[in-house]
Amino acid sequence: MPRGYSHGVLKSLLGAWALAACSAEESAAVEAHLTDCARCADEALRLRDAVGLLHPEDGLDLDPVLRSEVLESCLARRPARIPVPVWAAPYDAETARLDALLHDLSGDEWRAPVHLRWFDGRAHTARTVTVTDVIRHLSTVDGMVATVLGLPDPLPDDALPDDVGLAGRNDPTLRTEASWRTDPAPRVARDGWREQRHALVRTVSFGGDRTPGLAVSYGDFSLPLTDAFLDRAFECWVHAGDIADAIDYPYALPAAPHLGRLLDLVARLLPGSLAARRRAGLASPARALTAAGAPGRSLHLEVEGPGGGDWYIPLDSPGAAGSAEHAVAHVALDGMEFCQLTAGHVPPEEAVAGQDGDREAVRDVLFAAASLSRL
Repeated sequence: MPRGYSHGVLKSLLGAWALAACSAEESAAVEAHLTDCARCADEALRLRDAVGLLHPEDGLDLDPVLRSEVLESCLARRPARIPVPVWAAPYDAETARLDALLHDLSGDEWRAPVHLRWFDGRAHTARTVTVTDVIRHLSTVDGMVATVLGLPDPLPDDALPDDVGLAGRNDPTLRTEASWRTDPAPRVARDGWREQRHALVRTVSFGGDRTPGLAVSYGDFSLPLTDAFLDRAFECWVHAGDIADAIDYPYALPAAPHLGRLLDLVARLLPGSLAARRRAGLASPARALTAAGAPGRSLHLEVEGPGGGDWYIPLDSPGAAGSAEHAVAHVALDGMEFCQLTAGHVPPEEAVAGQDGDREAVRDVLFAAASLSRL
């Protein structure tokens, strides 16, 4: 029997030991006693099982709605002095979820092969990188938003050749390839990304009405800052899912209010993507000229599930207005399926979609959705 502890004292400590509430000295005495006393060992086992029932193990990913519900409850009692803009809330939530996923990764998991997939406009392509590479990619592309807000660019000035020009410096693929030529430690990459995402949310929260009027260049196109934040939220969720797949961990869709904003962004980008494919000879020609803002031939896009809704996509001109009265086709997809299609993870011809009406219009829109994906 451990010196200084009687059998009765050690037996009385079993409950505290099962709850991990003993001091280090008491725990050592109890554990030494359990090797010699069968009755106490049986009792300790029963107590440990009971504690397990009181404290069931939870997965790393809490319900994505929980964070929003907790914040909403807190803010109802005491409104935030400086609230996060509604258009930045999905980015704030998705980066927080990814940060939680990264928190407990082991050294081996940081080196796990992550399969990135996207649709280049003609065919699906893929690249296998590490978890660290994915975080550097997110940080580097987020850096384009950071520089617009006057924050430091994580990509060094000499990382890209001088002859690429401003458009090349704002090209997500060129920036990513340049960032991958460096080799920071996993925690260094994560800490840099983490501090940058905090700075981005903090800056737009304190920016008031000044920041929404800014625009972010992606090289050959630009997005309003509000849409760029939604774009970054969507990509963060996609790549968090890629990382989760690499370590065999389930990863849920964003919370429904946030997902609704992301789906709306995709719907608003579809006419431009369709027009770009048409200019490249990859989509059917326009059927009729439509004045800007006037209703024209449209496709009814229905996304089912949380955050879903109905959108009418103009088919002949990105400047036309979508119209239920002029709808010539209907496509219905599950929310996850549509997100995977837009992320370039599902080939357009294999998307599980309910289709009706003009088959050519359906095909053009599904391919336009997949063409929104990129490295």
